[in-house]
Amino acid sequence: MTELTWEEYEVLQKPLIEELGEMARWVDETGQRVLVLFEGRDTAGKGGSIFSISRTLNPRQCRVVALPSPNERERGQWYFQRYVEHLPAKGEIVLFDRSWYNRAGVERVMGFCTEQEAQDFLAAVPEFERQLVNHGIILVKYWLACDQEKQEERLANRLNNPLKRWKLSPIDLEARTKYDAYTRAREDMLKATHTEHAPWTVIDFNSQEMGRLTLLRDLLDRVPDTKLPLAEIEWPPLANAPLREQFDYLQPLPDYKAPED
Repeated sequence: MTELTWEEYEVLQKPLIEELGEMARWVDETGQRVLVLFEGRDTAGKGGSIFSISRTLNPRQCRVVALPSPNERERGQWYFQRYVEHLPAKGEIVLFDRSWYNRAGVERVMGFCTEQEAQDFLAAVPEFERQLVNHGIILVKYWLACDQEKQEERLANRLNNPLKRWKLSPIDLEARTKYDAYTRAREDMLKATHTEHAPWTVIDFNSQEMGRLTLLRDLLDRVPDTKLPLAEIEWPPLANAPLREQFDYLQPLPDYKAPED
């Protein structure tokens, strides 16, 4: 795995982000529907990857879905029901930070569902996803992989960094001891749900910077040539000199001043 400095990463990412903007405009203007699932071990880099994509796009077009644990009513629904309402409409890009595959991973490993429920889920997913694809949704599924040594390093960073402590949950602490169990559950999941119409793509995220670049390049390659000509927009000059902001009722706050040493 090639390690990159942040400066190298920013340089390599820039043309990909520009191409991503072109793809988003293509999705909007042609009415496509794009659905991207991000799955992987805790700390693999799902949130950072999603942010690297969504931060440059129109939030009205690109939505991030990160559902909490199901409530009592949702636990009594058809399993896929609460995910269906978040699927993309025409012109939308939806990024799932974990998805229905929770049942094949954390729910199964941590005992939040029965083994029979997990097996029923694995049997149902291929047909569920076939219907999405047949309905015209561009479905892309990513598994972000990282070694346990790297996972431990990132969990320790969450533990010791006050700005990241919110990411640490009791489930993370217990999941540390179940690395092999998650590996077995992932392999069962890939074997049952890696299909021709909805294949999985596994990406090495031991280096998050290289992983993001690899993921973004792959995502862009999965859609047609998306470069559309920009529409001509008339932009006449102002009829007056540019005006300054003027306030009567309230005044802006004074500028921030850095504390003196």
